[in-house]
Amino acid sequence: MEIGMKIAQIAPPWIAIPPKNYGGTETVIHNLVEEQVAEGHDVTLFATGNSQTTAHLVPLLERGLHEDGVPWTDFQRECDYLQRALQYVRAADFDIVHTHLSSGGDMYLFPLLAALRVPHLTTLHSNLPFAPAEVSDEIKCGDFAGWAPYVPLVAISERARQAQHLPVHFIGVVHHGLPLEQFCRPLEPVADFFLWLGRYASAKGPHLAIEAARQARVQIVLAGTLTPDHDYYYTQIEPQIDNHQIHNHGPATYEQKNTLMSQARAFLNPITWEEPFGMVMAEAMAQGCPVISFARGAAPEIIRDGETGFLVNTLEEMVQAIDYLDELDRAKVRAYARQHFSCHTMARKYEHLYREVVRTMSALS
Repeated sequence: MEIGMKIAQIAPPWIAIPPKNYGGTETVIHNLVEEQVAEGHDVTLFATGNSQTTAHLVPLLERGLHEDGVPWTDFQRECDYLQRALQYVRAADFDIVHTHLSSGGDMYLFPLLAALRVPHLTTLHSNLPFAPAEVSDEIKCGDFAGWAPYVPLVAISERARQAQHLPVHFIGVVHHGLPLEQFCRPLEPVADFFLWLGRYASAKGPHLAIEAARQARVQIVLAGTLTPDHDYYYTQIEPQIDNHQIHNHGPATYEQKNTLMSQARAFLNPITWEEPFGMVMAEAMAQGCPVISFARGAAPEIIRDGETGFLVNTLEEMVQAIDYLDELDRAKVRAYARQHFSCHTMARKYEHLYREVVRTMSALS
C-alpha cells in the first residue's frame, strides 16, 4: 500500500467550503478533501476563513468574495488570492498541488501554474470558453491559450474533455463523487410525483419538465433556486404553477432534496446544453430515483439506459419513457450510483493521477 501524500487543495475564493447553498464546485472540493483526509493523506485546504474542513485550513480571506458582494468580474481580487496561495505552496513541501477552474477569474491559473515547479494538476469544472458574463476585457480565454498546454488538466467527464477545442492538455477524466454515507436511509415508498431540481435557467429545462408532466398527466414538484436573471422564472415558470399538478417546493435544503429524490417516481432532466457533468443525476440515483434525461452532455456517462433511467432525445420520448419506469429496480439504481459515483472512487482516481504527475515531473527534472 502506497504511503499518504501531502496535498495542497486550492479552492476558488468566491464561496466557503462547503457551500451553504448553491456551489457545485465547492461541494465537489469538500467531498474530495474530506475523503482524502479519511484515507490518510495530509491535506491542506486554501480557502475562506469561514470554511469548515478536517484538513489543515489556510484562510486567505475572512469569507468568500461573493459573500462580500464582490462582482464575479472583479478578477484582480481572485488573481491576488491565487498568487498568495501559490507563494505559500512554494515555501512549503507539498507532493502535489490541486487547483480548480470553473469561472473567468480562475483562468489566471494558466500563467500562474505554467512556471510552478511543484507537481500540480487542475480540474476543469466548466466548459471553456466561459460565458461572456464571466469574462471581462482584462481577461479572455485567448489571452491565456499560450499558457494552457503547460497545465495538466482533468476533465469531469469524457464528454467535457471532447468538447474542449482550445489547446489544453488533459491527463485524465474523473467523475464527481458523493459522500454515500449520507444516502444510507432505507428506500422509501414511492410517492405519486416527479421531480425537477436545480437552478431556474432555460438550459436546465424546467419549462420542458413541466410540459412533459402536462403531456403525461402526472404531477411534478419543482425545487429550484433563482438565478440573477429572474425574468425566465417569472415569465415561463411561475405562471404555470398551480399547486395541483405543477407544484413549487421552493429552494430545497440538503435534507429536503434527499427526501424529494427518495420519494419521487423519477427525476426529469430535459437539459438543453452540453452539461459537463450533472451531479444532480448521480444524487438522484444514489437515492434510488431513476433519471429520465435528454442525451446531452455527460448524461450518457451517468445514466445506464434502461437500468438506472432512460436517455431520450425529444420531449415526446421523455413522456413515453414514463410508462416504462416500473421496469426499473430502484435498489439496482442505487447500487449502480454507489459503485460509480462515490467519494472513494473519485479520490482513488485522483490519487492515481497525482502519482502520475509526480513521476512525470520527476523524470523531467
